Amino acid sequence: MTSLASKLFVRVDRVCRHLPVALNTFLVFSITGEVSYLVFVEAPLEADQKKTEWSSWWKMVHLLAQYFMLGNICWNALLFLRTSPSIRGVFLGGEGMGQGWRYCYTCETHTPPRCSHCYDCKVCVLRRDHHCVFFGQCVGFRNYRYFLSCLLFMWSGLLYATLMNAEVFIVILKEGVTVHSILLLLIPWIMLVSGQVTARAFTFAFIADTCVVGFLLVSAFFFFHLFLLFRGQTTREWYSSRRPYNLGLLGNLRHTLGLRWYLCWLCPLIPSPLPGDGINFKVTGSLEPTR
Repeated sequence: MTSLASKLFVRVDRVCRHLPVALNTFLVFSITGEVSYLVFVEAPLEADQKKTEWSSWWKMVHLLAQYFMLGNICWNALLFLRTSPSIRGVFLGGEGMGQGWRYCYTCETHTPPRCSHCYDCKVCVLRRDHHCVFFGQCVGFRNYRYFLSCLLFMWSGLLYATLMNAEVFIVILKEGVTVHSILLLLIPWIMLVSGQVTARAFTFAFIADTCVVGFLLVSAFFFFHLFLLFRGQTTREWYSSRRPYNLGLLGNLRHTLGLRWYLCWLCPLIPSPLPGDGINFKVTGSLEPTR
């Protein structure tokens, strides 16, 4: 009985770990499909413009921008998940240990500065920033570039989708701010179940709401991590007034995004090697890395 319960717990835990990734994937592709429908069918708004050459070019530009952002979101997310930030396979004791090193009793090894143990991933992570519940993996030294690039394109994509869905809000509120329109925007699920709106109206209202809420949440995460990047800190270090790893804006960009930081955000396939190893770090006012 105990063995059956433990196996069931392991399976439920595995499903719960993958559930946020599946939900995010569903939302991203749902929003993309809805915005594509708006571009193909609903826009431009004037009937006499729908069959003009300008309309065709307008749609092509919008679709190219839309799928460029979608491709970057998916590819960065995939590389983020496939790039392990942990100490597995990393030789830690080559040049000895120094200031900032600690002993992890769970992993039974000494760990370098800025490295900490993640109890969700069950391993120590180099330059650990935080455990991302939306991806089910830690953000660390080797995959931070993909995480930040994914946030960038999610932010720009949600901004684009929110602007494209402005017409949805206009249609819902065209008869004025009524109880029906407010409830449709705030609780579309209840309006659908109670039979107050059609499935089509619910779909547009739900996705438009998701775009706005998602944009606000992603904006908070994205600009917070930009703030940390400019300060040369991780999420675990931001509350400290000391910034020993702040190398200036260009130095922080190079050590976080790689030597080609000015290009790597355009496409995750552009190689941008990191100048460090995740074990030794330069400190402010020092030419030698800390050990």
